[in-house]
Amino acid sequence: MRIQIINPNTTSTFTERLALSAQAIVSPGTEVFATQPLLGTPSIESHTDEAWATLGVIAQVQAGEASGVDAYVVACFVDTGVAAAREVASGPVVGMTEAALFSACLVAATFSIITLPPRTLIHARRVLHECGMHQRCAGLRAIDVLVDDCCEEDNAALYKALLDEARIALREDHSEALVLGCAGLSAMVEPLQRALGVPVIDGVNAAVKMAEGLVSLGLKTSKQNSFDFPPRDLRGQWPALFA
Repeated sequence: MRIQIINPNTTSTFTERLALSAQAIVSPGTEVFATQPLLGTPSIESHTDEAWATLGVIAQVQAGEASGVDAYVVACFVDTGVAAAREVASGPVVGMTEAALFSACLVAATFSIITLPPRTLIHARRVLHECGMHQRCAGLRAIDVLVDDCCEEDNAALYKALLDEARIALREDHSEALVLGCAGLSAMVEPLQRALGVPVIDGVNAAVKMAEGLVSLGLKTSKQNSFDFPPRDLRGQWPALFA
């Protein structure tokens, strides 16, 4: 089984971190690797960033289809390009946000999301409603940290910001689990769970395990209407991106 994690931004540190984290949790016999677009944005923090990054996600899925990938994980907390990727892919495509939300609902009655930076709250709210999970979400919160700052080797300040906001969420939202709203935060899961005593969910690793399960069950993306293959191939108009 081959699973491709797609980092929709162009920051290689993120991509490397995603691969290492996933390789530690996959089952024997599963190959997991991470890629990123050739062109695009270094982080996704706006609607415009999302639009540029979606083209990169499509390009990465089409490359994966040519190399025999069985399933894909899109590692961005706003599930950038997931719908488009499902049109292009024959196998399953799992967005990290969907995976995190579904996982939270399996282990807790309610959950809070802690994302970053604050301007991305609108994106997280959109995915909540698209997944039908807004009634289970007790609180949607953000810390004032840029996505690029998650790449720092010394993440003590990031951990403290997450921990402080998490404690407020548990106290004020009365939530029973926490969802971390950014890719590349898997290293924060264990220390936060120890400190808080509640499930803390990293969407990327949750998505990797779901992708494994879907492939094992022989389930592929339905091509009945919604996610049928696109009616035209425009790769020739974007030669640099699809090189």
